[in-house]
Amino acid sequence: MIESRSLHANGLVFAADLAGAGDTVALLLHGFPESRASWHGQLPALASLGWQAVAPDLRGYGESSRPKRKDAYRIERLSEDVAALFDTLGAKRRILVGHDWGGVIAWHAALQGRPLDGLVILNAPHPAAFRRALKTWDQRRRSWYIAFFLLPWLPELALTWNHGRGLVRGLARQNPNFPPDLLETFRRNLIAPGAATAMLNYYRANALRLAGPETTAPAIDTPTLLIWGEDDAYLSPVLAEGNGEFVRQLTVKRLAGVSHWVSQDAPAEVNRAIADWAQEQGLAARA
Repeated sequence: MIESRSLHANGLVFAADLAGAGDTVALLLHGFPESRASWHGQLPALASLGWQAVAPDLRGYGESSRPKRKDAYRIERLSEDVAALFDTLGAKRRILVGHDWGGVIAWHAALQGRPLDGLVILNAPHPAAFRRALKTWDQRRRSWYIAFFLLPWLPELALTWNHGRGLVRGLARQNPNFPPDLLETFRRNLIAPGAATAMLNYYRANALRLAGPETTAPAIDTPTLLIWGEDDAYLSPVLAEGNGEFVRQLTVKRLAGVSHWVSQDAPAEVNRAIADWAQEQGLAARA
């Protein structure tokens, strides 16, 4: 059973959907242009592992607080949200799950030394692997939309044109497994006052910094599962291969024929991969 709650953390209010109970907390972070409802196919399955599975709307999204300043969406602030939400939920063991931008936040939370017992990433490469891939024309071609998102006002106009229907139709063409009610949630969220700008501020506050010169960072010690849909239109397949040198305990699960929207395209496979990995790592209370 999934219930909805409001969580107060880091000076903001987060709308969240929850399943399960206990002090092993799995925090699930969605990507662009999604919402907490993106994880409804995972919450009950993760709760069956003995976890309290919690999917919030990220700051700026859905029914969560929507700061107006661009710098409120810097990656450091987003990582602070993660730590504060775990504290609010009374987590003793912390499992962080992220897709797309949620995956970027999860990687940075680990890189910043946030205490984590497990890390699950869906179609989001380690930041250093992404910087390296951006040197190739293939990844630059796939990432063209990011440059567009950095422009003033025009991206907002494009995203909200026809009340956001163009965007969700594009998502449906990429992945016919998107439930219509979920796409409608995305559309409603997108056209809420200030929402499109908040979503774009993730790119505007971080894209040039994250794509900048390579920096040296220690390898991540947290046991990490990388789930990768191989038919990702936005991320080169080589990015599934270039993460092992940055993570000491890395498990990679590649899903052939699965799109960037991996949790919608292959929910059963995603849930099985997480359960198997959790059992191997001693993170699951029960099968």
